[in-house]
Amino acid sequence: MCPSGRSLASNTQTTSDLRAAFDILDADHDGKISRDDLRKFYAGLSSGDPNDDDVIGSMISVADFNKDGFVEYEEFKRVLDDNGKKRSRNNGVMEDVFKVMDKDGDGKLSHEDLKSYMQWAGFDASDDDIKAMMKLGGGDDKDGLSFGDLLKILSIDL
Repeated sequence: MCPSGRSLASNTQTTSDLRAAFDILDADHDGKISRDDLRKFYAGLSSGDPNDDDVIGSMISVADFNKDGFVEYEEFKRVLDDNGKKRSRNNGVMEDVFKVMDKDGDGKLSHEDLKSYMQWAGFDASDDDIKAMMKLGGGDDKDGLSFGDLLKILSIDL
């Protein structure tokens, strides 16, 4: 089920899940993941080293099938989607997203964590929107959201 309350077919949901992950990694929203996009993403991780160009380059080269230096959505999908079956790598991508969002590293997304991330990602979300997302995931302002709760919001079943 998606946030609008409608159910999605499983292959549509898989595509939607991958698109959501792609859009998060595409920091400048230009339709392709670049080295700079990955540096920005991993800079938000306490364990990530945004200056490790060799690691970033390796990530790009794994998915850059046309060798243009970028990862377009179809390339991203090809790496993470195996004929409609999600690979376990999706879980790792979403865990990385969660770690970036969890500013204090407590394993929960607070209202402020979620709002801050939404603003950073370029989404205009009001306090009421954030509360609605938290409620949809099964969390609240007091307890925050767990990783599983985030997956519920994104309708990802890993």
